[in-house]
Amino acid sequence: MDDDEVARFEAVYRECYDQITAYAVRRCDSPQDAADVVAETFAIAWRKLADLPRGGEARLWLYGVARRVLADQRRKSVRRRMRDVELDAEMADLYGDPPEAGAELRAVAAVFRSMPDDDRELLSLVAWEGLGRDEIATMLGVSRNAVRVRLHRARRRFAAALSAADVHLTTGSRMIPAGRPL
Repeated sequence: MDDDEVARFEAVYRECYDQITAYAVRRCDSPQDAADVVAETFAIAWRKLADLPRGGEARLWLYGVARRVLADQRRKSVRRRMRDVELDAEMADLYGDPPEAGAELRAVAAVFRSMPDDDRELLSLVAWEGLGRDEIATMLGVSRNAVRVRLHRARRRFAAALSAADVHLTTGSRMIPAGRPL
């Protein structure tokens, strides 16, 4: 690309930037989306500099590019929302509370969500992922003994939180009193 083409692009950019930005702002839900449209519009103009008309037609051409960029952005947004709805439904089916889950399960879930992130992570790795101490140690990059101590403390804090919330768990016919470590 020669200096004349670079100078022509810079001139078009200076002349049209405010107009293309205003066009995008009026059509986008957020300033960030508008900034993305403007950036993509001028990136396309740079890549297709040979197609960029000269004179006043350049602004109209940029409006057309911005229009197509906006349309692409909207299509992507609709597809993303559709995927989110599908994923939410799938996750609810896989991990949501079963219909028969009662107040006890909701209370345990609330206590679990109130735990510190590190405690939840450790308890989840054991209970949901089925990992042993050696595997957790490898995953976290700490010693097996460190995992043992952290896991013991996390279980103790979880049991104390259950007790404070007055949650008594039952497993089968056996009652687990509040405050007893899991």
